[in-house]
Formats: sequence, C-alpha cells, structure tokens
Amino acid sequence: MNRKTDLLIIGAGPFGLAIAAQAAHAGIDYLIVGKPMEFWRQHMPKGMYLRSACDWHLDPQNKDTIEKFLETQGKTTQDVEPLALDFYLSYVDWFQQQKNIHPLPVYLQQLDHSANSGFIATTVDGETIHARCIALAPGFKHFTNVPDDLKNRLPADRFLHTCEFTDFNNSVGRRYLIIGGRQSAFEWAALLVEAGAAAVHVAHRHDSPTLEEADWSWVNALVDNMVENPNWFRNLSQQEKDQIAHRMWAEGRLKLEPWLGPRLQNDRVHVWPRAEVLRCREQDDGELRVELSNGETVAVDQIILATGYKVNIAQLPILASGNILASLKTRNGFPELDDHFETSVPGLFITSMPASQDFGPFFGFTIAVRAAAQLICKALLS
Repeated sequence: MNRKTDLLIIGAGPFGLAIAAQAAHAGIDYLIVGKPMEFWRQHMPKGMYLRSACDWHLDPQNKDTIEKFLETQGKTTQDVEPLALDFYLSYVDWFQQQKNIHPLPVYLQQLDHSANSGFIATTVDGETIHARCIALAPGFKHFTNVPDDLKNRLPADRFLHTCEFTDFNNSVGRRYLIIGGRQSAFEWAALLVEAGAAAVHVAHRHDSPTLEEADWSWVNALVDNMVENPNWFRNLSQQEKDQIAHRMWAEGRLKLEPWLGPRLQNDRVHVWPRAEVLRCREQDDGELRVELSNGETVAVDQIILATGYKVNIAQLPILASGNILASLKTRNGFPELDDHFETSVPGLFITSMPASQDFGPFFGFTIAVRAAAQLICKALLS
C-alpha cells in the first residue's frame, strides 16, 4: 500500500468520524484510518451508560442525528435515555452507513512531516500514506492518569486503570478497591456488584458526589457558536475560563446520575469518602491489605484506579516516533492550536481532548465533535 490523500484523518472515534462526514460533505479528498470506535468498544464495559443525551450526535449537518436514527426504529428519546453504550455504538454504526464512511482498519506506527512533501504516515506493517494535511483525533487511551505518588504506594502488578479493566466476567466472589470518587468509580462499583463481586470499596479524598442529574443544556449553545466565533474561549480572562471549567467540573464530577443510586444500595458496596491510600501490603496468599487515612484497613484482591485522564501530547506513539514533536509547540502538555485547530506544524490539525486547553473543557466530550469538524474543514477549503 502506498496511498495519497489530501486529508488523512487519524482516529475513527466520534471526532474522527465527524470530520470524515464533514470532509465528504465539503468535497475534500480524505482517508480515515483506525478501527471504528475501538476505545469505546474495548475500553468501556458492557452495561455502561453515557451521561450525554440524544442531542449530542455526530453529524455536523444535523441530518443523521440520534433522533433520526430513532425514527428508523420507531422509538423516541424517552425510550433510550439514559443512553446505553450498546445503543450509542449502534447509532454510530448507522451513522457510518448513512455517510458512507469506511475507515481503513490499520494501526499507524509513525508520522513524519517534510516541508517539501507533506506528511508521511507509516503503518505497523511498513506501508505508507502520503497526505497534504492531517487531522489527528486521538482517543483517551494514551492519556490515562496514574499519579506517581499513588502508584508508588501500590504493588506494580496489582492495579489497573478503569480503561484497562472492563471485563467483569471473572469478578464473582472477588473483592475490589476502586480509588476515585466520580461517575466512573461508582459506575464500575455498580457493574462489579451486578457481576457478583463479594465486596467493592470506593475510596476518595473528597466528599462523595450527590445523586443529581447533570445539567448540560447550557453547553450546546456555547459549542455550536464556536463555528462562527472559534476564539471566544481563548479570549476570555483566566478567571472567566476557570468559571466555565468549574461549571463543567461541577456538573460532571460533583454529581452522580440518579440512575446509579438504586444500583449502589447494596451491603457489598462500601464507600469511604475523605480517605486516601496510605500503604498497601501484599500478603503471602496474594491478598492485598490496604490502609486508608481514615483508619480503615480493607482486604481486597484487585485495585482499580478511577483516576481519569491527563493530556500529554508527547505520549502519542505516532508523534513520539516521528519527527514532528521537535517542531510542535506545546503548553502544559497540550498542543498550541489556532482558531481552526491547526498546530505550529503547518497542515497538522489536532482535536478531541488535546484541544481542551485552547477551546475549552467541552472537547473532552462528544458535544464538541461537530464544531471541530466544521472548523477544520473550513480551514482546509480556505
């Protein structure tokens, strides 16, 4: 394989698929690589529910929406909200069919740039793709956050991040400690208990979130308006940015969706707020005895870290192995982006979570896929 394209979209998750849909609509020659929704399929557990509703669809043209998909099934939004992971994946499959999007299911090993010849992407099989421009839409896999101070207190082979622990088939009779206190920590706890775990402890340093439906309604207009005014967030004062980030944080992290409540009312679930791990000792029989700062000691078989994600663009393997990082301007681990997501490397656009520093915290969520797709493609046509 030795392909050429005007636009190579790297990543076939929600951001990449939305860019592909907009590129096709705009008549841009593109190629998208990646296994569709791979992170969602392999690093999210069956039985999980999304916190978003039907209005967070993928189509920049507002045609092939989730509500349109529901019409084909004779259903309404009330029939499917909260959105199950399986349902959302079925919508994405339908969306790909409607838009005739067929990602090339290959893994890239390296991405290089030349001022004369543009970009060269090399697959793990040594084949190459030449592109004039790149739209990089990475998933969260390479941005898992495992704080060093916590990692140093735990046996190296006895903990997993939530994105690495999504198969609960062997959980019957086992005991777990989940470190973290946000939605994912409590949803993993519910799923583990439902899978037959003997005990699930949830420990976090703060107060436990309240069971209260998150209000995302205010976000839609802010993100949609970015298409006409893409630099509004970066032009805010730091105080104003912090206020928006705190409001998103409050909705996403200080609240648990109410449908989790009944699933957590089980004597096998033990929640330890305002507690952190002091030390962990592995016993001869493999049991882990974890001492918490509240004076409790819990005995478990496995530790799960619900510690979220933190962007460091240098951790993306395809960038780290090529020649791009040397000329890619970054700040706090994020790429510096212009009003259309273009980096300091001409022709290289980056969106998804790495765009959240310059465009706001919305870019860690699927609400932002449509605006990103429109802005990137607008730049490509200019």
